[in-house]
Amino acid sequence: MESPDAEIREQRISRIKELLPGNERIVHEIADFFKLFGDPTRIKILFALGASELCVGDIAALLGMNHSAVSHQLRLLSRSRLIKSRKTGKNVYYSISDKHIKNVLSQGFEHIQE
Repeated sequence: MESPDAEIREQRISRIKELLPGNERIVHEIADFFKLFGDPTRIKILFALGASELCVGDIAALLGMNHSAVSHQLRLLSRSRLIKSRKTGKNVYYSISDKHIKNVLSQGFEHIQE
């Protein structure tokens, strides 16, 4: 006969198991999403783009980096749909893709400030 504590434990484990993502692909995509926030340069770029739409040259000047290094980071962020771009003539302007990305940055900032 199971003890009441063991039964409660099993119920709790079953309930939590139902909350976990069942698809391993989704779990890996979430992990990859958060890895993008693990680089200080990308964080600076995301904060800058959260404030205003910018082109590569603007971001390079703002962060004191060369265009190539900025472009590399923008490619990574763009592939992962954290940022979006629009072309006007010869210029490409980048911005945060949606409010979710701004919320992740904001929540991270608030957490660190506490």
